Amino acid sequence: MTKNWRDRAATVFECEKKPASSSRGMVVSNHPLASSAGVEMLAAGGNAVDAAIATLFALTVVEPMMVGIIGGGMAHIRLADGSHRFIDGQSTVPLALKPDTYTSKPGSAHDVFDTVGDENLNGPKAVAVPGSLKAWCETLARFGTMSLADVMQPAIKHAVRGYLVTPYLHECISDSAEVMLKDKPISAIYLPRGTPLKPGERVVQAEYAETLSYIAQHGPDALYNGLLGNVLVDYMKAKGGFIAHEDLKTYNTVERQPIRADYRGWQIMGPPPPAASGVHITEMLNILEGYDITALGFGSAQTIHYLAEVMKIAFADRAAASGDPAYINVPVERLTSKAYADERRRKIDDGRAQAWSAGVQQLESAYTTHMTAADGFGNVVATTQTINNLFGAKILIPGLGTIPNNYMNLYDPRPGHALSLSPGKRVTTSMSPMMALRDGKLRFALGLPGGKRIFPSAMQALVNLIDHGMTLQEAVEAPRVWTEGNALEVESTIPESVRAKLTVMGHKVMPVPTVGGGMNGIAFAEDGTLQGAGCWRADGTPIGISGGYARAGVRFVLR
Repeated sequence: MTKNWRDRAATVFECEKKPASSSRGMVVSNHPLASSAGVEMLAAGGNAVDAAIATLFALTVVEPMMVGIIGGGMAHIRLADGSHRFIDGQSTVPLALKPDTYTSKPGSAHDVFDTVGDENLNGPKAVAVPGSLKAWCETLARFGTMSLADVMQPAIKHAVRGYLVTPYLHECISDSAEVMLKDKPISAIYLPRGTPLKPGERVVQAEYAETLSYIAQHGPDALYNGLLGNVLVDYMKAKGGFIAHEDLKTYNTVERQPIRADYRGWQIMGPPPPAASGVHITEMLNILEGYDITALGFGSAQTIHYLAEVMKIAFADRAAASGDPAYINVPVERLTSKAYADERRRKIDDGRAQAWSAGVQQLESAYTTHMTAADGFGNVVATTQTINNLFGAKILIPGLGTIPNNYMNLYDPRPGHALSLSPGKRVTTSMSPMMALRDGKLRFALGLPGGKRIFPSAMQALVNLIDHGMTLQEAVEAPRVWTEGNALEVESTIPESVRAKLTVMGHKVMPVPTVGGGMNGIAFAEDGTLQGAGCWRADGTPIGISGGYARAGVRFVLR
C-alpha cells in the first residue's frame, strides 16, 4: 500500500477524531454509551457477538432516530474459524399489501417512489414487518455466549435513567420536527414543549424500558407471537396500518453467503441480494481496477471523475436489477464479473461526464446506524441496522414506547418493476457492512449509515485504504463524493480548484456539508492489535479493552 498519499493528493484534510487501540477487544458505534455497552460484555468475558447485540439494544435507546426493534438490518459475522455469513433481518412487505396499494404522486420532483399523502413515508401505513429483534435474538443464541437478559441490561438502564441529548441528536430532531409534531406520543419525548430537545437535556424512556424488560424475560416471541405483538397489531388496526398477527408469526431471518470481490490482491466481502451493496461495490471496484488510482492521487479531479462515472453505472444497474432474489433473478454473476467491468470501462470517457443506462436487462414483474465489534478470539461483527428515515415513520407506538420503521418507502409503488410491492418481499438496501482481507487475513471491517449514499461511501473508504494507503481513521473521515446520475455531490473540504475542473468535465458539481453518515470500523494489525475509528459525521466512539488478568502465581502480601 502507498504510505505517502498526501504527496500525490489534490485534496488534503486533517482528521477530527483520534482512533482507539486495544489488544483484547474493540467496539465502535455512533454513540459512546452504546459502545460502552458492548465493551461491558467483552469485559465480562463475552465475545464479539455478545458485544454487538448489547450495543444494538443500547443504540435503540440512545440513537432512537436510527435504529429500533421495529426495524431491520444486515449483520456480517466472521467467526474465529474464519467463516463469513450474513444474517438478513430485513423488513418485509405485509401480507395485506398489493402492488397498487399506494398511489404514485403525479409529477413528483423528488422520487418515483413518492405516493399521494406520503402514506409510504410517514405514519402507520409506512411500517413494514420488523426483522431486527428476531435477527438479534437468533444471532445471540447461535453465536453468542451470554444470555439475552445480560446483554440487554445496559439498554434498560439507559432507558430508565435517561441520557443527555447530543448536538447531533438535537439536529436530527430539528430536521424531523414538523412531521413528528403531528404525533403526540413521539412529541412528548422529543419535542416536549413543542420544540426539539436541546443539547444537554435528558431523554427518559420509561415505557420503552418496560418493553425491553419484557423482551429480556420472554425473548423475541414477546413481539412475534405474544403480548407485545398484540399491542403492535392493535395499534395498526386502529390507525390503518397493515401489519397483522400472521405477518409477525411467519417472519423468518435468512442466512446468506457474502459477495466476494478480488481487488488488487485484496479480498473484499460484502452483503448479497436483496442488498444491492455487495454486488455494486464489486462492480465499481472491478471497473476502477483498470485505472492507476494511486498515481492519480486522492481527491484529484481525475480520480473523482472516475468515481462519479462508476457510481452512475452502478446506480443505473441497481435500478434495473436489484431486489429480493426470492422474487426476481438478480444477475449477480454478470454484474460482478471482470468481463462486465471491462465492457463498462471501455465506454467511459476519460475527460467527460456521461449519462448512463443499465447494462443488464430491466427486471419487470436513508438513515441507518452501523457498529463494528471484535473480540480477542477472532470473532468480528459488522452490522448496519435501520428504521429507514430519521425517526422512521415519525410516530411512537403507545404501549411499546418505540419508533417503528418506514421501510415501505423503499418499495416502488408502481406495479411491474423490480422493486414493486409483493406480499412477503424483502426490501433491497444499500447497507454495506464490509470486510477486507489480505492473504486470507482480516485487515479491516467497516460500515456506515446514509441511505443510497452508503455503498458508494464504503467503496471510497476501501479505495482510500487500498489505493491511497490511508490509515483507518483517515479513510473513514476523508472527504466523499456521491452521484446517481444527476448532481455530483462533493463535500466542502474538496478544494474549489478541483470542483472547477470537474465542472469543465461536465459534472454538475454541488458542494454539500456531508455525504453519507458516520462511518466506523476496526483495523486488524499483524501483531493482533486492534484499532477502532469513528468519524466526525456522527457521535462515533471507539472503545477498546486491553490489559488482562494477573500473572499466574502473583500474590500481594501486606506486611
